[in-house]
Amino acid sequence: MWTRDDFGSLFRPPVIGMVHLRPLPGSPGWAGNLRAVVDAALVDTENLVAGGVGAVMVENFHDVPFFPGPVPPVTVAAMTRIIDAITGSYRDLPVGVNVLRNDAESALAVAAAAGASFIRVNVHVGAAVTDQGTIEGRAWQTLRLRREWAPEVGILADVRVKHALPLAPRPLAEEARDLRLRGLADGIIVTGAATGSGASPADVEIVRAAVPECPLLVGSGVNTDNIAGFGVAVDGVIVGTSLKEKTGERFAAVSADLTRDLVEAWQVAENNMEETP
Repeated sequence: MWTRDDFGSLFRPPVIGMVHLRPLPGSPGWAGNLRAVVDAALVDTENLVAGGVGAVMVENFHDVPFFPGPVPPVTVAAMTRIIDAITGSYRDLPVGVNVLRNDAESALAVAAAAGASFIRVNVHVGAAVTDQGTIEGRAWQTLRLRREWAPEVGILADVRVKHALPLAPRPLAEEARDLRLRGLADGIIVTGAATGSGASPADVEIVRAAVPECPLLVGSGVNTDNIAGFGVAVDGVIVGTSLKEKTGERFAAVSADLTRDLVEAWQVAENNMEETP
């Protein structure tokens, strides 16, 4: 499992920018041109890199409604093609994979084939009630598949992931400890209730106290105004919505300028933390 020092050495700066893929083949919104999806993903990646992120994460964001379990082979094939294009163009950039809603097996397969560095798993342990129904974590399977296919790939896992509620709520600290100590997650992500909604600083503090040695990230609602408020508790952030051009379009592109502003805000906050006695 990654330590906080491991995480800090892998993600410099520890800002992970999201590449939200346009609808892929087979999804209700599929427009029939995979080349256009690849090109849009490369443009978003270019803007994230120009803005100074330390990593990107690619997910099939616009494939709604999502499958509750395994996605079809065409989704895996399309994501492999796209992520291979990204890793081929940015060889030193850590790239992550999230196959929504919770297909860790496919995410690992894509990572192994396309050379990605990490995956995100929304429900890694326990069970959650979501808009796809009840989803059960399969950490037991994911860790064994990783050992066989891609042992160097990290696993970032959500605790009380957005757009979901735990099937049997327990204290947040207990859930975080199970995620780290029994699910063997390399890092834990805290989110708000939905995409773009802010995580609770109080929840972040609870998780940090429960797993003090574990890399901890905020995974939703991060922007230039609130990034400093999470303080020394977090090791990094995952940012998507706030980095997009404010055009109102469904497929708005990532803005290099907005990305640069956020990365600079993180760096200022980080410097202030280092200077605080």
